[in-house]
Amino acid sequence: MSRIFFDRPLDTVAMVWQVHRRDGVALGFTTHDRDIWADGLLHRAGPGMVPSAIRRTVDFSDDAAEIEGALSHDAITESDLASGRYDGARVAVGAIDWETGAAEILYRGTIESVGRESGSFTARLRSAKAVLARDTIPRTSPGCRARFCDRGCTLSPARFTHRAIVTEIDRDADRVSFAVADPTRFAEGEVRWVDGPQTGLSATVIAAYEDGLVLDRAIDPGTVPGHRAILREGCDHTIATCAARFANAVNFQGEPHLPGNDLLTHYPMPR
Repeated sequence: MSRIFFDRPLDTVAMVWQVHRRDGVALGFTTHDRDIWADGLLHRAGPGMVPSAIRRTVDFSDDAAEIEGALSHDAITESDLASGRYDGARVAVGAIDWETGAAEILYRGTIESVGRESGSFTARLRSAKAVLARDTIPRTSPGCRARFCDRGCTLSPARFTHRAIVTEIDRDADRVSFAVADPTRFAEGEVRWVDGPQTGLSATVIAAYEDGLVLDRAIDPGTVPGHRAILREGCDHTIATCAARFANAVNFQGEPHLPGNDLLTHYPMPR
């Protein structure tokens, strides 16, 4: 039988929340004045961190919630927030009996956005239920709708993943060079750092040239030549690239030869 919270005049209940970042770091916090172990994770006492009221609905609409706190907590720094380490992190908020350890998760979601002001932060959460509102019906498109090397693409990610070492950095252009044979193959690909201050973070390659890759995320000043990263090649999702470069046209998830909306603007011409 699950624990019924707040069923007595004086209850031994504290709020807890867990943050699972995309770089693999898991953090736990509690409103209690002492640290609490729960679900195999140490929840640090953070009295200055306050979850807002959680609004739960019976329909498919998003259950709104926010978390506010102070940047003075050792586990949450302004540099980590600014570098995007908490973007898209999974969050679980619940209640725990700090005497018996009985706990109940009240809310699950992801961090949608983080704001910072006057030494504090506010995290806007998006509930897990919001996934149900996604439109899962495929739409026609000239480009491939599959993510490169996912289940729809069917190509093996191991074939297009490389470990490389930084050789040069142009911080003004957010461009970094790696010791790879053909950097242009990584256009629209991904860089995941395994060394340096950005360890665990990923960046998308928005342009690839012979002299380096331009990333969509600023390069930390602490990243220097010699640091390592895992590079994933990219794809422009066109049928020409799929056929010529990857010989995978049979799995192309698009309709490259379907007439577009411009067909509606055509009209007969005298011959």
